[in-house]
Amino acid sequence: MGLLDGKVAVVTGGGRSIGKHFSTALAGEGAAVVIADIAEEAAATAKALAAEHGVETMSKTTDVTRESDVTALVSAVIERFGSIDILVNNAALFAEMPKQPYDEISVELWDRVMAVNVRGTFLMCKHVAPRMVRAKSGKIINIGSGTAHKGVPNMLAYVASKAAILGLTRSLAREVGPYGVNVNTLSPGLTESESVLKHPGHLDTAERTIATRAIPRAEKPEDLVGALIFLASSQSDFVTGQTLAVDGGSIMT
Repeated sequence: MGLLDGKVAVVTGGGRSIGKHFSTALAGEGAAVVIADIAEEAAATAKALAAEHGVETMSKTTDVTRESDVTALVSAVIERFGSIDILVNNAALFAEMPKQPYDEISVELWDRVMAVNVRGTFLMCKHVAPRMVRAKSGKIINIGSGTAHKGVPNMLAYVASKAAILGLTRSLAREVGPYGVNVNTLSPGLTESESVLKHPGHLDTAERTIATRAIPRAEKPEDLVGALIFLASSQSDFVTGQTLAVDGGSIMT
């Protein structure tokens, strides 16, 4: 018996990197997993999870910045599975972003980061949460970042977008809490994910980051999955509007 047997989970950006680890963990606990992603790997990831864990899976190409894509995704999931019990808003721009001073950030980059990281999360919540409200049950897990608590130089657009996620989580938790829906933020620290390792510019501060941690070591994607399952399962039914930082104690919320 898995903690999530019979549940249906949607993971945006769930086809690769940290998102793939999230999708795998949810499937490992018995959830049917829907991977919403623009990555080519999404379909192969979904197929592999079904074979490995014996759960139903589905992938759908989805640009979370486009409302039409989001509504099409939700309709397809409801048609196939009948419900959405867990939403993991993981899709975001980070690893591929250049580090640059605030006064060199282009408006185009700023708008793109806000579109993916903030509008995408908003649109998914907008179209999934009402179904959870009607069902009087549901778990929404927004992926934040420790950078929003620390403030990190040369990453202003990203940090601002993740700070917005904290406010979105808290406000939405107030609105849907009376209907049995939980909304929380899972905040990783700098994680040595596949995407980050492909863009190692973000690792140039890794030693300094590790030095800020109470548990002074590198963070791996596997470090995040226990917290994810807690927030997705009935074990967190009385937890909402919170930030769960998983970063070895770099920030202490």
